[in-house]
Amino acid sequence: MPNADDFPRDEKETSRVEAFSDGVFAIAMTLLVLDIKVPRASDLVRRATLPELLEHEWPAFVAYVLSFATVLIIWTNHHTLFRLIRRCNHAFLLINGALLMSVTLVPFPTALLAEHIDQPGAATAAAVYSGTFVSIAVLFNVLWHYAAHKDRLLLTGHDRAAAASITRQYRFGPVLYLAAFLLAFVSVSASVGLCALLAVFFALPTRAGD
Repeated sequence: MPNADDFPRDEKETSRVEAFSDGVFAIAMTLLVLDIKVPRASDLVRRATLPELLEHEWPAFVAYVLSFATVLIIWTNHHTLFRLIRRCNHAFLLINGALLMSVTLVPFPTALLAEHIDQPGAATAAAVYSGTFVSIAVLFNVLWHYAAHKDRLLLTGHDRAAAASITRQYRFGPVLYLAAFLLAFVSVSASVGLCALLAVFFALPTRAGD
């Protein structure tokens, strides 16, 4: 089995990609909390108690927890991929950039869902929310399949069983998130619930992440 010293050029290439990606993930996760508003003292005088105002923020708290967990899981899976990927090229960088662009969009549908989940526009908000994860799931598959096709960018002598495990797990993402998108027009709670279940599913380790 080759060791890391055999691939100094590969390690240098991917370390820059990973460091940049980690920074983008960190910013996206941090921005999610901005949608949780601190109740203003003036509101206590005019209309409600502090517990009531905090209770009013429940959609923002739920959306924050769900989206933070999902982005965290996306990041951990991204890290898992790079345990097998050791080279990069121009096309790979562009695909990775498109994935990161979708990830940085997550705070917007999160805020939209928190604002409208109990309003007439809830179905549209849930569709935008789940639709964002459809694009992320598709791009995740494109990124992995591009790197893994004929071992294009993978570590020489990599664990083929681990690569096959990743391929099997990721193939479900686009279809199931698409199902969540379609469910949004039937049942908002079912759509958001499926997104939560998918977060749990993708949190399960693949062999590469054991």
